[in-house]
Amino acid sequence: MSYKSNQPNKSYMSKLWKVTIFLLLLAALVIWLSVFSTSDNLKIISCNVGQGDSTLIINKSIEILIDGGPDNTVIDCLSKHIPFWDRTIEMVILTHPQSDHYTGLIAVTERYKVGKILANSLNAGSQTYELLKNRVLTRGVDVVNPVRGLRVMYNMIHIDILHPSKEFLAENLLHNYLTMGQFDNSSGVLGAYTTNLDPNEFSIVASLSFGSFKFLFTGDAGSELLDSLATTLSENGINSINYIKIPHHGSRNSISEKMYDLVEGGIATISVGKNSYGHPAEEVIKLLSNKAIKILRTDTDGDIVIETDGERMWLEK
Repeated sequence: MSYKSNQPNKSYMSKLWKVTIFLLLLAALVIWLSVFSTSDNLKIISCNVGQGDSTLIINKSIEILIDGGPDNTVIDCLSKHIPFWDRTIEMVILTHPQSDHYTGLIAVTERYKVGKILANSLNAGSQTYELLKNRVLTRGVDVVNPVRGLRVMYNMIHIDILHPSKEFLAENLLHNYLTMGQFDNSSGVLGAYTTNLDPNEFSIVASLSFGSFKFLFTGDAGSELLDSLATTLSENGINSINYIKIPHHGSRNSISEKMYDLVEGGIATISVGKNSYGHPAEEVIKLLSNKAIKILRTDTDGDIVIETDGERMWLEK
């Protein structure tokens, strides 16, 4: 009588172990190469999030996200450009509480650990914004209400807040629904105040320096604010900007001769999707073209990746 063994064939098991070990070594090699091939360069990525705004900034292992777009599409952009094992975003900047800027941040706070969020204390008055506030609170994200003069530094990245000023906030934030007291910017809080002004006027405008290159992130700042900031930059010895994120999807209200004079010969990105507003406006495109500013649009170019080593800047294909 013969018996058939139910035990796996030794030769088969040997091959299986070899394949398993090979795959583990291959995975380790991929991770090792990714870690040690991290570039010293700075990447500015305008994420294609449709009719909304979201910009990802990467330098070595540091990630900074400016706005999150109108939905969860931002996660696709982050997954594409951030290594899969990196689930930390060092800083988020929410320029102002409008849905095309903050909605995607809910998914971001669920998927990633966020170190801090820079946001003004203006309330959006929506259930979606309340959900974001709850996510930030329950996950222990450090909230900072930035004002003009604040500087944040990571590696070679220097970020300077240009707007709003403390005086502007004190004058235009009406009341605190939590305490009904006077404006107080001493501690970080989300959504404590209301205003009669257009929320766009509260946009956090920030300049970023990396080596000799300067970048300007504008939120949805209007033309008058852009003119004023251009004057301030010139008075402080900043006579050229290499890159600008055009406000409000290139609407007519983003026209500013003074500001675009500083960007002449540089790069402008417009974050825009299918819309019924006529964005970007023909007048804006014409003005930028007349100043020899290279125009890049997320609706036609997809994710826009600009890279610089601090001395040169190029468009990544």
